[in-house]
Amino acid sequence: MKNIITGTLVFIVVSFAAQSISHFAINADHYSTISFMRAEPIFILGFLTMIMQGIVVSYLFLIYSKNEFTWTKGLAYGLILSAFFVSYPALVEPAKYKVPSIGSWILVEATVGVIQFGLIGIMLSVSFQLLKKYSNN
Repeated sequence: MKNIITGTLVFIVVSFAAQSISHFAINADHYSTISFMRAEPIFILGFLTMIMQGIVVSYLFLIYSKNEFTWTKGLAYGLILSAFFVSYPALVEPAKYKVPSIGSWILVEATVGVIQFGLIGIMLSVSFQLLKKYSNN
């Protein structure tokens, strides 16, 4: 249970940091040109989504890792996650919505997503390794 709670917190912190930096700092101009974005996002829906996804991602990492928590295994898991999670915003959204530039959209969403989920995988591995180490003492 500690792993699931810790993993969910890792997922929330990394996701919020990566997406906030992308949306409000690095790629603010990119997102400001999107006509279907809300002026005031409903943050609670984003947090609820991150909690649900964090629980699932943490649970599946425990199965995937087989109690072997290395940064390389975490990175590999993160890249698998990015293939799953990033494909929708990077490829489907520009196919459904009128975005200013399809190429720019794919580049921004794919880059941020791969960084986000790569970091999530690594941080899950590091966190679970620390929990394992200090739970045995």
